[in-house]
Amino acid sequence: MGGMVVCPQPEAAEAGREVLRAGGNAVDAAVATALVQGVIDPHMCGIGGCGVMLVHLAAEGRQELIEFYSRAGSGVREDQWQHLFLREAQDRYGYVLEGFVNDCGYGSIGVPGTVAGLAEALRRHGTWSWAEAIRPGLEAARRGATVTGNVYAFWVHDYGPDVVPGPRRIAWTPESRRIYTRDGELFQPGEVITNPDLARTYERLAQAGPDDFYHGELAEAIADDLARGGSTVTRADLAGYRPRVTEPLQGSYRGRRLVVAGAPAGGVTLLQMLNYLEGFDLAGLHWPSPAAARLRVAAMAWASAERARHLADPLFTDVPVGTMTAKEHAAAARAADSPTTTQVCVVDGGGNAVSLTHTLGASSGVVTPGLGFSYNNYLNCFDPRPGRANSLAPGKTRVTMMVPTLAFGPSGLELVAGAPGGTRIVTGMLQTLLNLWDHGMVPVEAVSAPRIDFQGEVVQAENRIPAEVVDELRQLGYRVNRRPHSYDSYFAKPQLIQVGADGSLRGASDPRGDGGMALAV
Repeated sequence: MGGMVVCPQPEAAEAGREVLRAGGNAVDAAVATALVQGVIDPHMCGIGGCGVMLVHLAAEGRQELIEFYSRAGSGVREDQWQHLFLREAQDRYGYVLEGFVNDCGYGSIGVPGTVAGLAEALRRHGTWSWAEAIRPGLEAARRGATVTGNVYAFWVHDYGPDVVPGPRRIAWTPESRRIYTRDGELFQPGEVITNPDLARTYERLAQAGPDDFYHGELAEAIADDLARGGSTVTRADLAGYRPRVTEPLQGSYRGRRLVVAGAPAGGVTLLQMLNYLEGFDLAGLHWPSPAAARLRVAAMAWASAERARHLADPLFTDVPVGTMTAKEHAAAARAADSPTTTQVCVVDGGGNAVSLTHTLGASSGVVTPGLGFSYNNYLNCFDPRPGRANSLAPGKTRVTMMVPTLAFGPSGLELVAGAPGGTRIVTGMLQTLLNLWDHGMVPVEAVSAPRIDFQGEVVQAENRIPAEVVDELRQLGYRVNRRPHSYDSYFAKPQLIQVGADGSLRGASDPRGDGGMALAV
């Protein structure tokens, strides 16, 4: 077996491939790739963010989940935003507050986990040192980041009234405005953003080690600025942050064993959708077709409603995972109902695999002067109403739809997959898996095929979804928005590596936005 790296940013994929070529393993390559992504895609991910890594250890025949989610600071109160609540977001995932205080600014920031999580992955399973793994990112930071079409699209795309517009977000604080605009005007695709402050921060991390982010000089600079800005994250919160190493959630679909990130991530929701659809002969339908669309939307509607009722941080709330993912539970739903970040996937020559999803949320628009990186806005999806499963609490993390995924067949590892895309990650992953396994598509077809998304309000359909499909859904009573773009960056961007029975590798990166790269060693 050779090796392969797949991710949405070609420059980062090239860095990961060079790690594999130099003898690094899948974890080494994933960490190095992620640290490059944080430089060249600075509002999707970065060292001010968080994430989750799913690791397959071939020699041991086991899987491990490393969770480094952002957690609410010790200064939060469950009712602090209750009086500012306006409405739930259309996707039933986020919440709209007066002044967007949960979406941008210091009050939206949770404790960053990315540095601790990536360092823990290296410590447990890597062969490279932290200084070696951060070097490609440091070199990228010294060169500066070229504004790609995908980065620019994120800045200017209209995501609707439930979130802060991109141009306003990236200029939310003077330091962010200074770095990411030229006198308030957005940089254009092809231009280079120089950020020597970020390069110095990477240099500091390379020399002092990742612990400096939580206990050293970097921690002091972070804590002082967050305190001045009114953040609920304290110096003690940084010092006390630890990633969690847990067992991943397991399920199945048509004889394959699936391994995913469980609560509070999107694995529960993905398994529910697959369980629901397993009761139908999807292979007898083509995609896109009215019949297949009706079933996909029904599965999304049911699982999204379950997510809203039950999914939360399992350290704070009893999440009934066993019941939610039981095949019988989905069968009962079918009987009742019948006639909706960035990513790295790596496989190395030894058969080890990593699916890593990491994010800034949508970025808080906050940059500490002198440090050069943006912080997450991870508090944006906490329920501002007290007494609910996903309400604010100190040290708590919120629901996320990140869902790194592994699949195993009779010959062993069969698929490594994951996606960026916020609330659309699970619905994007669902449809990619259906395209592969039920509709017989090859990987590039599976990630590229027309897509829909439904999470409770409006079915969003790419322009390539035929009118007959849209009409069928409307006749069933759904509101449908047929979007103007054929490859719409609104949707998630699945990345995957398919492993053949003979060990051959086929990768695919979703072409929406710029499109990424699948690179074999």
